[in-house]
Amino acid sequence: MSSADGGRGVSAYVVPTEDPHMSEYPPEHLKFRQYISGFTGTAGTVVVTTDAALLWTDGRYFLQAAAELGPEWTLMKAGTAGCPDLEDWLATNLPQGARVGIDPWVHTVNSVRNLQRKLEDAGKVLVPLLSDGNLVGNIWGEGRPPAPSTPLRVHDMQWAGEDVPAKLGRMREQMRNAGATALLAPSLDEVAWLYNTRGGDVDHNPVALSYALITADSAVLYVDTAKVVNPVAQHLAEAGVQVKAYETLLDDVAAVAATGGRLWLDPARVSYAGAPTHGSAGGAREANGDHHVSNNGGSAAAGGGVKAPFRPVELPSPVTAAKAIKNPSELAGMREAHLRDAVAVCQFMKWLEDKVGSGATVSEVEVDEVLTGFRRQQQGFVETSFATIAGAGPNGAIIHYRAQPGSCRHVDDNTLLLLDSGGQYDCGTTDITRTVHTGTPSDHQRRCFTRVLQGHIALDSAIWPEGTPGAALDPLARLPLWREGLNYRHGTGHGVGAALNVHEGPQAISMRYHITTPLAPAMVCSNEPGYYEDGSFGVRIENLVVVVEKETPFRYAGQQYLGFERLTLVPMQAKLVDTALLSPQEAAWLDGYHREVWERVSPRMQDQPELLEWLRTNTRPLAEQLGAPA
Repeated sequence: MSSADGGRGVSAYVVPTEDPHMSEYPPEHLKFRQYISGFTGTAGTVVVTTDAALLWTDGRYFLQAAAELGPEWTLMKAGTAGCPDLEDWLATNLPQGARVGIDPWVHTVNSVRNLQRKLEDAGKVLVPLLSDGNLVGNIWGEGRPPAPSTPLRVHDMQWAGEDVPAKLGRMREQMRNAGATALLAPSLDEVAWLYNTRGGDVDHNPVALSYALITADSAVLYVDTAKVVNPVAQHLAEAGVQVKAYETLLDDVAAVAATGGRLWLDPARVSYAGAPTHGSAGGAREANGDHHVSNNGGSAAAGGGVKAPFRPVELPSPVTAAKAIKNPSELAGMREAHLRDAVAVCQFMKWLEDKVGSGATVSEVEVDEVLTGFRRQQQGFVETSFATIAGAGPNGAIIHYRAQPGSCRHVDDNTLLLLDSGGQYDCGTTDITRTVHTGTPSDHQRRCFTRVLQGHIALDSAIWPEGTPGAALDPLARLPLWREGLNYRHGTGHGVGAALNVHEGPQAISMRYHITTPLAPAMVCSNEPGYYEDGSFGVRIENLVVVVEKETPFRYAGQQYLGFERLTLVPMQAKLVDTALLSPQEAAWLDGYHREVWERVSPRMQDQPELLEWLRTNTRPLAEQLGAPA
């Protein structure tokens, strides 16, 4: 790293997780932070100095990072007492006049502004290495994966529900209202949603490396043109979308700026190098690597071809908000995907019971493989929606655990297994967590599971006035745990895409109070409280839900009230429930949920009598399942 800075004299270099599109899940060849640190979690930022290497990550990954980082690394547990923010650490620990290098393609406008301000106040200098490439990429050897080349595919109108011209019309109306003449969409899932295409450049995420640029009379897709084959080429042409090479984006962005146009960009999503006010003297990053190339001599750098004062419209992306509100066809697709997924997960649960019941043991890796195999049998299955988390015993306490051959644990006839998994189908996206015990759970495990279940029920049953952000609902899921002095270090709910990324915004249900986006009708979220006992076990219960309008006896101040409709339809294991802790209303909720599972899923199992009987057994009223008097 020290020899790769092109003589710029930087004494620290910051490496985030994100790629130039600010993706939570970058493609393999752009996983710079993972390569330099060895940490495989999906959230974290590295700082490398002349004598230190540090990784900041959040509570979901503390155990995982501690296991994966080498002895030369320092783990910075973000959000815990005594752990400074990365910016504050740099400002405090580097010498006066120190130069901090970044690749401006993988940092947002907002993050660079914040870091620059902190460093300047402390007498340090931020150095965006515009023409040097990514320093980690520069030292990545022959083992670096190639850039992806999977062709695009058309997302069927049956499940898209709105054609491209209609979506462009909505965006242009918002552009007019905001006074913008052009709109830049850098996020991969936004581009896929906007143009009704799907890709295969990122594992588990049906997206392609691409940008979208919209004006009043044009719409352009910037992508590796070799990926645009029929019927995608015809689909885009009929929609009035022009296809251009990925690396030509900044020529067109510079043209907007040079002519006095007002470009709408989201400073929380657009890279610092991609914003005309900051520029990229080297042009856009090539689709096949991390190096900067000249765009026929063009530049979007400030003062590099921009003839008029550039006045961007800096607002959250209107594509993000539109994508979060599912239309009726998207919701129909999500419901269909969850019915297909329910059959696959139930097949797996029965298989696991039978396998362990026969005296066999099953590795965590085999859990993943067999479950994915059952999903693959379902109509329209594309891929898993994230890397399966199959944590047996103490591995269940590693919130985003990933089993590896040779080091994984095995499930025997007395194991608590946390299984978080999901599928990408042609019609929708699923994400489900079930915690099951293959033997007899301890009283403590049952107590912890039941407290998590109570939080899940409380959130699922919530009714709230429109305009309420998810942060206001988050405590409902935690209160049963808080009363025991327990908690969990992750959000309770995230947004989910429709046949798109399993994580999406802008909504969330978490303790992050700065996320003020209200939960609105037709948003899809997860409901997933948990509890994790380090070195022992983990519990999580997750369903996906969709926000719906609720009828209430009154409507104070004329407000509409909202609640949830459940999408996930898989039984919860009765023997983990401590019925002495449940209220009659909570027990009735669980019986009602299982009744719904039976009514909606059993028609899909009529040709599998043994599976049907398994479902019947596991959806009986709780009192019957536990042998208590009805």
